[in-house]
This record gives sequence, C-alpha cells and structure tokens, in this order.
Amino acid sequence: MSAVLDDGPFFHGTKAQLSVGDLLTAGFRSNYRPEIVMNHIYFTALKDGAGLAAELAAGEGLPRVYLVEPTGEFENDPNVTDKKFPGNPTRSYRSAAPLRVLAEVDDWTRLAPEVLRDWRDRIAAVNANGGEIIN
Repeated sequence: MSAVLDDGPFFHGTKAQLSVGDLLTAGFRSNYRPEIVMNHIYFTALKDGAGLAAELAAGEGLPRVYLVEPTGEFENDPNVTDKKFPGNPTRSYRSAAPLRVLAEVDDWTRLAPEVLRDWRDRIAAVNANGGEIIN
C-alpha cells in the first residue's frame, strides 16, 4: 500500500454542467492540446486551481468548480510536478479511475479578463514551441 499523497478535499474545474453523483472519467480531449485524448482525469486540492482549469476549459458553458472524490488510486500530475514546479505546490493530481461529483462550489476566485487572456497566451506559446503533455 502506498502512502496517501493528499487528504483533500479535491476539486475539478470544467465547463460541463454536472450533478451530484456523476462520474468524471478519462478519455476526453485535452484542454491544452485538443489533438490529445487524455488517459487520466485531473484534479487539485486547491479550489482556485480548479477555478483556473475551469476558466481555461474548452467549450461554451460557464466555468464551474466541483468538489470531487477519487474512486481509485491517483498520482501527482507529472505535467506540473517537478517539471514546472519543484515538488507539488499546486497539489495537482491525476487518476485513471473516475472522480465522483460531491457538490458544486461557488466560492472560488474568478480571473480578471486580462489575466485569463495572459494565461491563454502563455498556453498558446508553449504549444507553438512543441510543449509536451505527459499522458
């Protein structure tokens, strides 16, 4: 048995409208590289981190943050852990197992339009330079 990485609570940001009990699963296109179908579902223990993901998510819906519970094992997200940041200060994780939606939360910090534009510009620049996603 491996050590617990984080006790949570955990959050997932998306533009999908979900209900309590719904399962979030892998197998959808990346928000950052749409040509890649993801093998994992991603989540964080930081509510505002999930809010950022919701703001950057593909789609036309409103950004939403959900309180979620992993249904299986999970690992540190290798796309940020020790790659962009030493350790895992973003408390970002991924799992091949589904996440169960426990509740929608609304007390997360929305990004100002210029900050959101800066994030999108940074992601576009990384992708233009062949940025990699560890799938």
